[in-house]
Amino acid sequence: MDWQFLVSWCKIVLLDLTLAGDNAVVIAMAVHTLPSHQQRAGIFFGALGAVILRIILTFMAAQLLDIPSLQFFGGVLLIWIAFKLLSQDGGDKPEVQQGATLLKAVRIIIIADLIMSTDNILAIAGASDGSTLLLILGLCLSIPIVVCGAAFVALLMSRYGWLVYLGGAILGEVAGKMMVEDDFIEDTLGAASPQLEWCVRIALASAIVVIGALVMRRYNDTPALK
Repeated sequence: MDWQFLVSWCKIVLLDLTLAGDNAVVIAMAVHTLPSHQQRAGIFFGALGAVILRIILTFMAAQLLDIPSLQFFGGVLLIWIAFKLLSQDGGDKPEVQQGATLLKAVRIIIIADLIMSTDNILAIAGASDGSTLLLILGLCLSIPIVVCGAAFVALLMSRYGWLVYLGGAILGEVAGKMMVEDDFIEDTLGAASPQLEWCVRIALASAIVVIGALVMRRYNDTPALK
């Protein structure tokens, strides 16, 4: 038995379990307004498309990391996606609910996962110790992990509407982390202290929840957070 292969595989499994949470949240937010019979399809095809793109990007990781401010603008785009996901939950108006189509949900899942997958790609690439087989197996393993997690979170969001705002806050926090830790930003402005980084992450998370709640009030006569 190749113990090095086994140890590397165990590392990859733990990394997938650790890093899958944010991705499961964004998938759940994208599909929770879909009819129940379409939620599973949205989760599966969104996760599958995202993992295929991850495999492609993994082999391009070195080139991608050389693009200035890529992570910063990825964080900005993630904030936009968070607002978009919150707005599609805007009450009972037909025009809002009709916008949450299966194809649209899958597209949002793939784009958001593409933005958020930098840490996952680099972590798995490092844990694979140069093994292409381990690399691909590790990325493919994230499909069932994310699918199961997203299905559970989507079910909870369908029952407890306030969880959508928690999901938006998580996306805001992730976006803040990406923007502050961008290599170009750190080289230009200097590395942020842990306290400043957390202030930015918490501020973005709070802003998304507050602005999202205000937007929801436009669609409802009652307060948005029920």
